[in-house]
Amino acid sequence: MFRQWLHDTLARLYPGHLFDVLVPPDPAMGDYSTNIAFVAAKAAKKNPRDAAQEVCDALMREGAEMLERCEVAGPGFVNVFLKDVYLQHQLGEASISNLGQNKRVIVEYSSPNIAKPMHIGHLRSTIIGDALANVYAAIGYDVVRWNFIGDWGTQFGKLIAAYKRWKDDDALREHPIREMLRLYVKFHDEMKTHPELEREGQEEFRKLEEGDIENGDIWMRFRELSLGEFDRMYERLHIGLKGAVIHGESDYEAELKPLIERLVAQGLATESEGALIVDLSENNLPPALLRKSDGATLYLTRDLASLEDRIKKYAPAKILYVVANQQALHFEQLFAVKDRLKLGSTEAVHVKFGMVLGEDGKKLATREGKVIALEEVLDEAVRRAADVVKGKNPELADADVQRIANTVAVGALKYNDLRQHPHSDIVFDWDAMLDLGGNSGPYLQYAYARLSGILRNAGDVADVAGDRSLLTHPTERALLRHLLDFGYAVAQCAHLYALNGLALYLYQLAELANRYYEQVRINDDDNGARKAVRLMLVRTVMERLKTGLELLGMEALERI
Repeated sequence: MFRQWLHDTLARLYPGHLFDVLVPPDPAMGDYSTNIAFVAAKAAKKNPRDAAQEVCDALMREGAEMLERCEVAGPGFVNVFLKDVYLQHQLGEASISNLGQNKRVIVEYSSPNIAKPMHIGHLRSTIIGDALANVYAAIGYDVVRWNFIGDWGTQFGKLIAAYKRWKDDDALREHPIREMLRLYVKFHDEMKTHPELEREGQEEFRKLEEGDIENGDIWMRFRELSLGEFDRMYERLHIGLKGAVIHGESDYEAELKPLIERLVAQGLATESEGALIVDLSENNLPPALLRKSDGATLYLTRDLASLEDRIKKYAPAKILYVVANQQALHFEQLFAVKDRLKLGSTEAVHVKFGMVLGEDGKKLATREGKVIALEEVLDEAVRRAADVVKGKNPELADADVQRIANTVAVGALKYNDLRQHPHSDIVFDWDAMLDLGGNSGPYLQYAYARLSGILRNAGDVADVAGDRSLLTHPTERALLRHLLDFGYAVAQCAHLYALNGLALYLYQLAELANRYYEQVRINDDDNGARKAVRLMLVRTVMERLKTGLELLGMEALERI
């Protein structure tokens, strides 16, 4: 990872300064460029060009075996040029550093509510969380994937009451989520004319809390059926939550009373108008409400109990909560209370994300304003992807079209999300999402398929690892330089808690690979040694594309 070496070297030579290491848009400006001289010159009260020359001299001493030259440009930019032989030698070398060795990270993501269908709002948490977990595993962390489901609260008393009144066990077996939703909606509709049902629901939840066997069995059935449906959706999305730790809010009910007692005993929690709060005015935050005046605990209390449990059992270096922007205040309060409790050195991070919007820029919803079910989104994506695949390969059998369309659809959904910064809202533009010629998931998969075709048509040609000097075409040099940055792009995802940098890296790699495909007729080359090493380059590009796609939760395809 030359870029990381360059950054680390400059940080060591010029400690305490913030600076950038960038890839210039024009190769004539170098393979890398940095503004460190401006920063260092300002601190030392020097001329930036003089400081830039000092940077160049230092880099040429430190990296003589890698650097062809270092130039001062403009008012003080430093442009670095790599030796061709160094680039050629790096082909096929290990690309990802083991930065997380002997460290553990917990990544909480997806977190749906039982008895309700997963909807478009769950998509971003699930996709972003899964990809971040993949990245952390790739750089050496022991990753614990955590699904914290919503499975407790008065709504389940209402659902149990509805089930006892209007149950249809056949419907519950065949379409569990749909039937539970029907019961819940019917209960609320009936409450409009029979308000006494509100008390009935509260009574059923009270019985559940007190350990009533019948209600406990009903609730457990709802939970297990819901988890089965969630697993089906994760399988459709190719999401790695099998083997994850699954805990619900219900798992921490027994911990809440002793936790609250401890907070009171330590003087961290106090009563206010009958409620129990933690005063967070020192953090410029509103009070954290732990228990309402009627004695009911809140989501924050259960989240705090879960956080303490994770730290005690797993001793992670980090815990990532992949949850929407709207919950920012909740996590600020949670982390502030965590610090008051002195729960150790674990870093807790809220990985925020924006909303999903339609092409009109408004929140994606049905005409009635209801949230769109995730399954409907997937079905639509597969239908549109099948049209794209069939149009590209009219001779393909329907079964093959469907198989490829499923993979293309999932890749399109994931890439459309991950190529954008998570804090931003994302737009569902179906045409752009499935465009084989644009910045899309299918474009990356198609680039991989084209390279795969080169290898299929090449026949049996051995690698010529010792003759990489034959890679002299400008597109080959561009590919070799870009391959250097793969490990850096992966590491930055973990550092920034965002996948858009890796998505951009893969898009640029696909563009360079397509340019190479169009300009160099590899299988027509009558120089056997050069053809062999070019095929080695193609294989390396394919490996990086495949690895990068897998980190994003996408599948590389031999054919589209």
